[in-house]
Amino acid sequence: MGFEGLAPSASLLFFGLLLDAVFGDPQLRIHPIRLMGDTLTVFERLLRRLGLDGYAGGCVLFLLLAALWVALPSLALFELYRRNANLGSAAHVFVVFILFAMRDLIDHVRTIRRAARQGDLPRTRAAIGMLVGRDTSKMDLDACRRAAIESLSESFVDGFLSAMFWYVLAGLPGLLLFKVASTMDSMVGYKTDRYLRFGWCGARMDDLMNYIPARLAWILLGLCAIPFRELSAIKGWKAGLRQHGVVPGPNPGWSEATMTGVLQRRLIGPIWRNGALVTDIWLGDPADPPAGSDSDVRNALRVSVLAACLSTLLAMLVLYV
Repeated sequence: MGFEGLAPSASLLFFGLLLDAVFGDPQLRIHPIRLMGDTLTVFERLLRRLGLDGYAGGCVLFLLLAALWVALPSLALFELYRRNANLGSAAHVFVVFILFAMRDLIDHVRTIRRAARQGDLPRTRAAIGMLVGRDTSKMDLDACRRAAIESLSESFVDGFLSAMFWYVLAGLPGLLLFKVASTMDSMVGYKTDRYLRFGWCGARMDDLMNYIPARLAWILLGLCAIPFRELSAIKGWKAGLRQHGVVPGPNPGWSEATMTGVLQRRLIGPIWRNGALVTDIWLGDPADPPAGSDSDVRNALRVSVLAACLSTLLAMLVLYV
């Protein structure tokens, strides 16, 4: 293996993803993503005390996190593989396992689906509240199901496909760097007075690293609709092209708009935050009914799981060539 245990490997990728598929994301307090978030908070506090609370501070934050969570782990894995190739390969598999969380996403959407099927609105709202940053108190079961489909579509990209893309392109350092950008975006990438400038670097890095994968998702989700008679690949591709700009940001709209066309259902609808209606825009063909049935969630899960499998197969083929 080139780069002494850091380069992308089809076999090590497969075994890492297999562990995720079987066991799911380990719920550990010392999970690297949680530790990354903890160190981000420490660095942010320090930088603000030094007066670096603008664009420069955000850029320094990125460099500090990259040094701690990309450079140091890469050096450690490099040295481990140099000393013992078997242990180095095992560590490589473990890093892939712990940094991909597709099973966790699927399980959470299934939890929402089960609660909604039982007609348990409070439990459904509580479950969807762990995925979305909107008021759930005004959401009925159909709105909860729509939000679950939207989150599944978006997270397929920024939680799985982008990680896969950067792993294939740059191995473990690429995967770690993507997770740094993703963590920064989720913690400081807000357009508020506090984070508009300080969070700019993290938000733009996240946009950049999701840019190509988001557009690959447009292709993949459409392809994965083809085996299902009630779904439409053509309509998905058309919706993705025409309506990706409806969703804020350069990337989320590609997968969400494609999913509306694939399902032949409308998504989004009324969204409240802090008691105020922030949007009532619908995404999708006005002639289609709103999403909200159990079968809509089932079909979205089918397409997303198949797309994850197809992207894994393609990644392995690329790495074998």
